[in-house]
Amino acid sequence: MHIVMTTIRQPTFAARKLAEGIQSLNGTLWVVGDRKGPETFDLTHTKFFHIDEQRRMGFTLAEVLPEKHYTRKNLGYLAAIREGADCIVETDDDNFPRAEFFDSRQRTVQARQTTSVNGWCNIYKAFTVLHIWPRGLPLESIHSSCPKLGPMIQQATNKQDAIRSVESFIQQGLADENPDVDAIYRLTLPLPFNFEKAPPVSLTAGVWCPFNSQNTTFFKEAFPLLYLPSFCSFRMTDIWRSFVAQRCLWEMDSTVTFHAATVWQERNDHNLLRDFEDEISGYLNNEKIRTILGPLNLQSGRQTSVVCDNLITCYSALVEAGIVASKEMKLVELWCKDISKVHE
Repeated sequence: MHIVMTTIRQPTFAARKLAEGIQSLNGTLWVVGDRKGPETFDLTHTKFFHIDEQRRMGFTLAEVLPEKHYTRKNLGYLAAIREGADCIVETDDDNFPRAEFFDSRQRTVQARQTTSVNGWCNIYKAFTVLHIWPRGLPLESIHSSCPKLGPMIQQATNKQDAIRSVESFIQQGLADENPDVDAIYRLTLPLPFNFEKAPPVSLTAGVWCPFNSQNTTFFKEAFPLLYLPSFCSFRMTDIWRSFVAQRCLWEMDSTVTFHAATVWQERNDHNLLRDFEDEISGYLNNEKIRTILGPLNLQSGRQTSVVCDNLITCYSALVEAGIVASKEMKLVELWCKDISKVHE
């Protein structure tokens, strides 16, 4: 297992738990630093890249990625891929792994499936009957549930015919205690919050739900879709990535799957009003992004070149719509150039 994270802090207790767990699997924790942050990161089975070292990693993307930005994490993905990773799990330094976090990850999942409809799914409703929604879900859809899922948690748990085998190249695990919700939820509704244990849920083509970068598994076929955009709001970089990724997955005959929580979060300090400000572009554009990406004419296939072409097509459409800055295209193209060299 390869775990990738970025940080501006000395090793947190959560990071130490990640390093301890990965050691038992003979895996690697890849940590990408930034201008503000530690000079070293002394943990076992960990490879740390100080920002001054990052331009010597051999990736063209390193020359143009902005500093003081979460998307330095892109370099950690590339490093793990170059090392021969077959599966990358990403997280943050405030997410504490449970024992099951280190269980073997499989592409084929036994999961509940949504019915095929063109619209949004509030995936959190598949793991609780309480009112909560994931960051990035359009506000007009926060009361929605997944087709045939929301209130049927116990039925789906008990009926074997509700579970099907699916091939899922991207899998999102939820987080307990301080789950990934938007600033509006945090300002108005209670935390901590814990989800129910329930079988995974797989989204069929046409069904959309944001996923984040806090407890997320990418298998080799989906590595080109790891790319985090830089020229958008910090609070939207992983969310908008998720929309591009799930649209591209449909052309790979694959899907996104969501799992019950395998981590809990003790959230780093945030200014909630600043988070709200950074999320405004999402509140205003997330539905628009769905309507832009959905009808795109993409290529079918799983080859790296095909997936990269689809990635470029998606971001070109978002740039043309004025949602992502035009400067993004240079970074996307360099990412594709780098990943084509290291990803077989």
